[in-house]
Amino acid sequence: MKAVDMHCDTISKLYEMAKEKREEDLLRNHCHIDLQKLKKGDALLQNFAIFIDKGKVDNPFEEFVRMADYYYMELKKNGDIIAPVFCWNDIEQNKRDGKISALLTVEEGAVCKGDTAYVRSLYRLGVRMMTLTWNYVNEIGHPNINKRSYEGEKKENTKIPFYKIADMKNGLTEVGKEVVEEMERIGMIIDVSHLSDKGFYDVLSVTNKPFVASHSNARTICSWVRNLTDDMIRKLALRGGVIGLNFCPDFLTDVSESETDPGTIASIVEHAKYITNVGGIDCLGLGSDFDGIEGHGELPDYSYLPMLSDALMKAGFRESDVEKIFHGNVLSIYKELL
Repeated sequence: MKAVDMHCDTISKLYEMAKEKREEDLLRNHCHIDLQKLKKGDALLQNFAIFIDKGKVDNPFEEFVRMADYYYMELKKNGDIIAPVFCWNDIEQNKRDGKISALLTVEEGAVCKGDTAYVRSLYRLGVRMMTLTWNYVNEIGHPNINKRSYEGEKKENTKIPFYKIADMKNGLTEVGKEVVEEMERIGMIIDVSHLSDKGFYDVLSVTNKPFVASHSNARTICSWVRNLTDDMIRKLALRGGVIGLNFCPDFLTDVSESETDPGTIASIVEHAKYITNVGGIDCLGLGSDFDGIEGHGELPDYSYLPMLSDALMKAGFRESDVEKIFHGNVLSIYKELL
């Protein structure tokens, strides 16, 4: 079944390997995603995130430019298999040409430095979706899990783990609201994965068009605050947005701090059932987070994706519903916004 995946970190991982002179590339590598695995998994379109760790770079925009250059060079080398897309017509053309589509995204809004001129420049460089925050506070707003406060929160000896404490106080900054409004105006899709609870509702209040949570699950099923509450799922769905199922085991199943969970397909199916029950079948897509996570025990790389479509149908989803989850819903929002 044709698949559209809203989030992976493969390009950032390959870029770091290239700096270490390791012989890995987009065509074949030991990551979760390469072009051979995409073909085996029946990929129609893959979002490739440029992930910037704000805590490790001095200038996030400059780092983005270097990674984006690597991305375009890899696409050019493999132009017979994959091609970049900048608008809806490009997706349709690639389908006709039998090529996989590649859509460029950013994970870490600090790349735009809180400046709408940078937002427009990112768009000109091909970015069509941006995750407003990662795990740091930036010029746009606040995340739900703040990397710099991990240890401090642990030392407080609270009975509630830090990853279960949602931020209902700190959301978008005033500059962040301007950035989000400009993203909506020019046609760059707003991605609220990682954003604080307050930030989610701020986005809802300052926008009119659909937005996405590219790689998030249901908080009722797994209580990490990286996941969405029922109210968030409903409101995002009512806006016409899409939530991408995240394959990270931490965000799929609650376990004690002494336990580990390698990840099961059944747990992904459980989130799919829950999210579609709360928000409807039209609000769900895929957001694997491949190469941004350590892995998933039963879906070790993209080529195993057909196992998930089979499991969804065995769990009672109609084939037409699985098609919506695997590609239809995301393509609908891309057709509207791109």
